[in-house]
Amino acid sequence: MAELGIDKGYADYRQALEDREVGAVVVVTPTVYHHDIVVAAAASRKHVFCEKPMAMNVEECSSMVAACEKAGVKLQIGFMRRYAKDFQAAKAAIDRGSIGEPVLVKSLTRGPSVPQKWMYDIAKSNGPLAEVNSHDIDTVRWLAGDDISEIYAVAGNYRCPEAKAEFPDFYDTVAMTLRFAKGAKGMIDGAVSVGYGYDARVEILGTKGVLFIGSLQGSSLAICTAPEGGPPSDISIQAVPSWRNLFLDAYREEDQAFVRAIREDLAPMPSGRDGLKAVEAVVAGNRSIVTGVPVKLS
Repeated sequence: MAELGIDKGYADYRQALEDREVGAVVVVTPTVYHHDIVVAAAASRKHVFCEKPMAMNVEECSSMVAACEKAGVKLQIGFMRRYAKDFQAAKAAIDRGSIGEPVLVKSLTRGPSVPQKWMYDIAKSNGPLAEVNSHDIDTVRWLAGDDISEIYAVAGNYRCPEAKAEFPDFYDTVAMTLRFAKGAKGMIDGAVSVGYGYDARVEILGTKGVLFIGSLQGSSLAICTAPEGGPPSDISIQAVPSWRNLFLDAYREEDQAFVRAIREDLAPMPSGRDGLKAVEAVVAGNRSIVTGVPVKLS
């Protein structure tokens, strides 16, 4: 605690909820524990910032939203991309009609690191669709300005052989097609353990144009090499190493927005409903992977 400059520490979150000096809590545990902690925090009249994924299923999300509404406390979900400047600029351009009506919204996230073992258990983590692609789901809903009405997903495990025996349903790569309520279409792809870097990109095709968000490059450096006497055969691009690098400012902005929502009694963004809709899509995507058929959402 001394290293972090913190005066107090608790071995159990319930002890923190009993402290009258604590006005808000940040929930960053594995997803399976989110519901109970958030509901307990609301009962203790603590405002809540809950990291994504919000919970394991829609029922838990609904319970969390209801508990916070009943207690009159704020509930904000950790979709930091809404606070990244390039994503905000894209949203403003879409709202201005710069590309017309969005008709095809595509988003991808691929992470370099090997999942922690608990993430291999779909029953406890909801898999990469939750741990990785929750951000994409929220992003496409937000940018399209519409809810997802149908999902079809396929997936497989190609880079995590250590998970196959104990967790045969784990997937490290997923592709998902979407239908939005107003008719637009969408695509999401996700992967873990890719190794090459952190990759987060968005493309939105409209009736009057197209826009792109993000780049694989962490710098402008690009190197082409060629075998002696031959044409260029290899291109090397420096990739962003981590989400911690790419979204550092966005994390700061979302934290500040949470504080402002409390101090100025503003509606938090993203809301509990946004978190619920992302979880609904994750559950539907996982069901589609298992059943092999499209799944309709409410």
